[in-house]
Amino acid sequence: MTTGTVDAGKSAEGSTGMEAVDTDTTETTVGDRSDQVVLDTLSLGFAWPTVDPFIVAVHHVDHYPAGNLELGPASAEGRRAPDGDPSAPGWSMYHGSIVPGFPQHPHRGFETVTFVRMGAVDHSDSLGATARYGVGDVQWLTAGSGIQHAEMFPLRDPDGPNPLDLFQIWLNLPGADKMVEPYFTMLWREELPTTVVKDEAGHSTGVTVVAGAFEDIRPLPAPPDSWASKDDAEVAIWQFLAEASAQWILPPTAQPGTVRTLYVFEGSVEVGGRTLEAPIGAVLRSDAPVVVSAGDVGAAALVLQGRPIGEPVAMGGPFVMNTRAEVEQANLDFHRTGFGGWPWAAPDPVHPTSTPRFARHPAGRTEHPESDER
Repeated sequence: MTTGTVDAGKSAEGSTGMEAVDTDTTETTVGDRSDQVVLDTLSLGFAWPTVDPFIVAVHHVDHYPAGNLELGPASAEGRRAPDGDPSAPGWSMYHGSIVPGFPQHPHRGFETVTFVRMGAVDHSDSLGATARYGVGDVQWLTAGSGIQHAEMFPLRDPDGPNPLDLFQIWLNLPGADKMVEPYFTMLWREELPTTVVKDEAGHSTGVTVVAGAFEDIRPLPAPPDSWASKDDAEVAIWQFLAEASAQWILPPTAQPGTVRTLYVFEGSVEVGGRTLEAPIGAVLRSDAPVVVSAGDVGAAALVLQGRPIGEPVAMGGPFVMNTRAEVEQANLDFHRTGFGGWPWAAPDPVHPTSTPRFARHPAGRTEHPESDER
């Protein structure tokens, strides 16, 4: 996702991503304080601070009204000003003109992981893939050498409301893999590993495993060229939904250099003697078990974990490379090739209201998860 569509007449580098800024260093670094559990705390705005190998994490929450016949908002009530705080109550069109969302735009050099908690997303890309996915589903897209895609948020309920709640996470690729072939995959909620952890008092915590094994819960395969596909990278993306006073344990990593960040986005937790009230992030010691205790109203938290890639990061709008020269080359390549062109009639395609969740892959294979037709 970006905050603007990049067309042939604009510089992709000049189109600042919704989470991305034109900078050479975007990640947070953490010092060696292994005697502590909480190594650092992070203030959370619309875009969350991240630590290598993660580039961006954004929590989109939009309270969309009833939809019209075109699947856009039937009323402007509650709409945020174009330059308003995206984390404020209400809703945004982002860069959609009829349907909210992010029309046709390019990426190179990293991966997007989109985890939907509420609402629906209509995806289309330059590979020819298209999909509708929703609550509990994850789309994982390796941009690699270059891809264009559109992510639109159709408002399918004409009586409303049409709430949207999703995470989009940008996971970096090492320099050796930045020019791999783009790759599209879906992790459907029917297959996504989940578990419920109960503490000694019987309080429950629901765990969703998007990436990285959690205890004996194995994840679905990551894309083949992903940093997450390498076992020693120890990449994890876990969601925790805890009842009031529930406790769970974050297992130790195999390597002390693996960085783990806990983002508390609802409620509060206590960890390492510290109380963390949402919204807040905390970089935690990872090489020892860590007990996390939810507060009186429970908690919702996301963990992003991984061994740092440890390479320079040069970021220009939708491109994440190692050097400024590579960002400039990405921009030139996009304007010359369109990263394969755009096979769709509009920059912001959406599917009819009644379309169930599905994915059509570049080779033509179609998935229908609700009917298990593959």
